[in-house]
Amino acid sequence: MSQNTPSRLQKALEAKGIRPSYQRLKILEYLVASKEHPSVMMVYQSLLTEIPTLSRTTIYNTLNLFAKKGLVLPLPITSDEMRYDGTTTQHHHFICKECGNIFDLGMACPYSTAMEIDGHKIEEIHGHFSGTCRTCREKSGRAESSSL
Repeated sequence: MSQNTPSRLQKALEAKGIRPSYQRLKILEYLVASKEHPSVMMVYQSLLTEIPTLSRTTIYNTLNLFAKKGLVLPLPITSDEMRYDGTTTQHHHFICKECGNIFDLGMACPYSTAMEIDGHKIEEIHGHFSGTCRTCREKSGRAESSSL
């Protein structure tokens, strides 16, 4: 979603049949602006000062609703928490084993969701890579290039 004005976000919610409450608008605004692929707790901590009555349960339920309606992508790529991505186009992720940050990878997905394999219709493709991010490598002095 480019130009994420409140009216544009409200229209995005309404187009998916979601009532655009203030809390839902703020959660969606945060998600589409965030590049950190936040967890429920990260969203909660970021919005709590602006919405003191906000609960983790509200965020959890809202993120589940957004995922069900295709507004966000749930990322089950960490073992301890679900993370969420406001970018819903097909793309891959990289998770750093040292700092835990998750990055979008600028590479095209080589497969299409409009395909079948052995008679199975592909509806979603999720891919992630793990290793050590550039920042952690630079900190540890392991920044030698080994790109493909």
